[in-house]
Amino acid sequence: MTVKVSSPPVATKAMLGEAQVQAVAELFAVLSEPTRLKVLQLLQGGPATVTRIVEELGLKQANASKQLGILHQAGVCAREKSGTQVRYSIRMPLVFDLCALVCKRLHEEAEARAKALG
Repeated sequence: MTVKVSSPPVATKAMLGEAQVQAVAELFAVLSEPTRLKVLQLLQGGPATVTRIVEELGLKQANASKQLGILHQAGVCAREKSGTQVRYSIRMPLVFDLCALVCKRLHEEAEARAKALG
């Protein structure tokens, strides 16, 4: 049995202000980079040091630090320094809800295409 998910009703609230539009656009820009999404996926399992992130994702140290800096500046990740170690964690778990919504939509589109072909 296929359950159809309808789109949420159009909000009758006022339009977003310019600052809100800019903030949303900046968050989506941060989430648009595949390496940052991989880092977030790893951090979904719990806090991790830069060393662990580099090793598990096969990144160069400079690239990992750059991506983590962008995620931290955007407020998506938190960081905690302990001696020479820096541990990152998720500060904005909402990003996983956004990813789940996008994945669900992509899955629905793929199923619709497959059904149309078959």
